[in-house]
Amino acid sequence: MLADNQRVVITGVGLVAPNDSDLSDYREKLLRGHSEIQRIDLRYFGSAPAGICTFEETRYRKKKENKKGTRAGCIGVYCAHEALRDAGLADDFYRKDRTGVYIGLTEHGTVETENEIYNIKGYDYDVSYWTHHHNPRTVLNNPAGEITMSLGITGPHYSIGAACAAGNASLIQGLQMLRLGDVDMAIAGGISESTGSFGIFASFKAQGALGEADDPTRACRPFDINRNGIVVSEGGCLYILETLDKAGARGADIYGEIVGYGMDSDAKDLVLPFGERQAECMQIALDRAGLEPDDVDIISTHATGTRQGDTEECKAIRSLFGGSSNTYIKNTKSIIGHAMGAAGVLELAGNLGSFKDDLIHPTINVDELDPSCQLDNLVLDKAVKRENITTILNNSFGMVGINSTVIVQKYPG
Repeated sequence: MLADNQRVVITGVGLVAPNDSDLSDYREKLLRGHSEIQRIDLRYFGSAPAGICTFEETRYRKKKENKKGTRAGCIGVYCAHEALRDAGLADDFYRKDRTGVYIGLTEHGTVETENEIYNIKGYDYDVSYWTHHHNPRTVLNNPAGEITMSLGITGPHYSIGAACAAGNASLIQGLQMLRLGDVDMAIAGGISESTGSFGIFASFKAQGALGEADDPTRACRPFDINRNGIVVSEGGCLYILETLDKAGARGADIYGEIVGYGMDSDAKDLVLPFGERQAECMQIALDRAGLEPDDVDIISTHATGTRQGDTEECKAIRSLFGGSSNTYIKNTKSIIGHAMGAAGVLELAGNLGSFKDDLIHPTINVDELDPSCQLDNLVLDKAVKRENITTILNNSFGMVGINSTVIVQKYPG
């Protein structure tokens, strides 16, 4: 058993999701399988289903500051303030120089660069009209830096570039920095502004991996035999991480304890996933947590609605959990789309409520299950009630062969 100053717990959550910006309402909509995916128009590309977030953008900083910064920064500032409020922490409870900000990103700078190229088109591509804000807006640490400026944090900040595994990777980074004693509190999670980039949509379409349907809320169909790709979403979710001794000393409410994690690499392909390495990643997390597969109550899958991606993850899950009758499996992207660097942490946040209500939210849009995605205890269409849910395994995998798994347990205190 780890000492309390080495045990890391989640004490606050702030989020912006494509169907809500309040954690309890977000949870309620997931339990109902309520999607708000909509159709948007993108320059040069045309129309596509997408997950767009609506939230009070000027709650924590002025419109002028948002205009100077980035969409990712705007989302991040909102989530960070909301996470602190949710944790019951004044922003000066911990020393500013002992607070770290770790933000997971799939990509950053794409939206800004596309916008600038479009803008100078009106000036016959005269680069003297290129904005001086371009460089600070496009550096990878931008969203984390915007958060530190809003909160006056002088401790470390940086972004974790880990493709769509980035949200989980940032939680792992925050945990490690707390265990090392480098910080007293970590603000960690992931952010996506990907819906602002026509190039991201065009690239997925060129790969044959962009989800489409007449009804945009049905475009993301993980595990369905007729699935046809990803629905791109924006969003963000940030967590307040503290060591158990400090959280206990201030009487914090605890969502759960991060008890295990794993990361590894496929070392095979730029895009195509590899189930064998995904299984190894989950096993690393289980071993680190000291758990057996049957100890896991919920697997929150990464499945994005692509042909091979869903099949490979299901293969990996069957190889480890095929004999586990206790483990239930679900998918959140079917409801909110794929929020890229924010995906894993948004999906985890939507499942933390299971520790209180013992409900598992459904996977939607599965009209006909693909036999290659057959899994025991796959939760479809309606929420399932289970007694005494204590353990959630959260998968996030990304391009260029990066895999991450985080395991969170209910805190018994």
